[in-house]
Formats: sequence, structure tokens, C-alpha cells
Amino acid sequence: MAEPDSSDCRDDELTPELVVRAYCVGAFPMADGRDGEVGWYSPDPRAVIPLEDDGFKVSRSLGKRVRSGCYRVTMDRAFEEVIQACAQRRACDADTWISPKILEVYNELHRGGLAHSVEAWAPAPGNSPGSSSPGSSGEGAGSKLCESGELVGGLYGVALGGVFFGESMFHRATDASKVCLVAVVEHLRRRGFGLLDVQFVNPHLEQFGVVELSRDEYMDRLEEALRGGDRW
Repeated sequence: MAEPDSSDCRDDELTPELVVRAYCVGAFPMADGRDGEVGWYSPDPRAVIPLEDDGFKVSRSLGKRVRSGCYRVTMDRAFEEVIQACAQRRACDADTWISPKILEVYNELHRGGLAHSVEAWAPAPGNSPGSSSPGSSGEGAGSKLCESGELVGGLYGVALGGVFFGESMFHRATDASKVCLVAVVEHLRRRGFGLLDVQFVNPHLEQFGVVELSRDEYMDRLEEALRGGDRW
């Protein structure tokens, strides 16, 4: 398969296989909000969130919120709902990059076991709050949460080897997406992942100790991390 380049591609050219190939060579797709055309991006510098204990920063107030269990946290229980919510949030921005074709391809990646979501649920009235195990896989657990609580935050991305490529997050309640980010970092650490790619620095991520790597340094880290890690 040909490697992605800096040119645009038509909707019918964007496939899950091409997206995976792009990640492996340091690129990722984003759609133009005006016409939906997909372009390939490889920013220099590249933003990553350190997975080391002394690199990932959690504020005292956020740590308290995580420990309180005010949100139930799950993984891969509502991928389509999460990416749709991220797309709706982006629709309010000047630059909308989660197009219908992006939605289709990433849903395919999820069905193929490569794209993943982390969800935060606010318990319905009368149900006591508390965090469920993000990695739990008991059948029916997710559906019960969906029925008894409201999806108030989440994030999604793609896991390859020992790399998690974070794509987008959303929140409808205070700190809900941040709680999801803390959960995914803890999960990646347990699984032996070596790299959490977040593409660009933004004010929301700066508080977590995000760092920028030159393209050469990023590619070295990427190549090494792709060879490591455990299954998601």
C-alpha cells in the first residue's frame, strides 16, 4: 500500500488500512470543515503526554475528583456515541475535522479492535456513584450503565503496538474528559505502552505536562514504541 502524503484524498480513498499505515509513519488524517476533503498531517513539533510517574501531571483537585468516583469510567462501551459527541463538539469550532467519512473509518477501526474509547457516566438519580473498572468486560455491564446513567465525557483514539494515538475528547460535565484521560494513562501504564500521542498542544492538555518532540525525536520514539506494549 502506498504511504500517505501531504496531498488531500477523496472520501473513497480513505480506508482503515491507510489510516493505520499513516500512523505508523507519523501522519494522521483530518477533514477540511468546508468541503470534507481529508488531508494528512505530521506536525513538527509533535505533542505527547508523558506516561512516566513524574511526567504526567494531575492537579490536586482533579485527583480528588477521580478518587471520589463521581463518574463511572468504562472502556469501549460506547465508542460510536463518544466519537459522535466529539464530532458535535467540533462542529461548534471554526475548523471541523471529524467528517462523516472520518466517523465511518474510525468506527470500522473500532470494530476491528484498533480504535478505542473511554467513557465517563454520571449515575442517574437514585444510583450511587462510583468508578467501575475501566478494563472490565462483563457482558451487560456497559448496557446497564447506559440505561442507568448519562454519558457526560469521553475520549477516543487508536492503539497500535505500544502507542496510543489520542484523537479527540469531549465533556458535558465538569472534568469528565479529564477523568477519562487519567483512566487511559493508568491503563496504558498497566499495559506497558511507551507513547501517548496527542498531536498538538492545547490549553486543555498543558496542565497534564504535555511535551513537544521534534519530528526526528518523535519518529525514533514512535518506531520503538510500536514494537512494544501489550494488547489494549
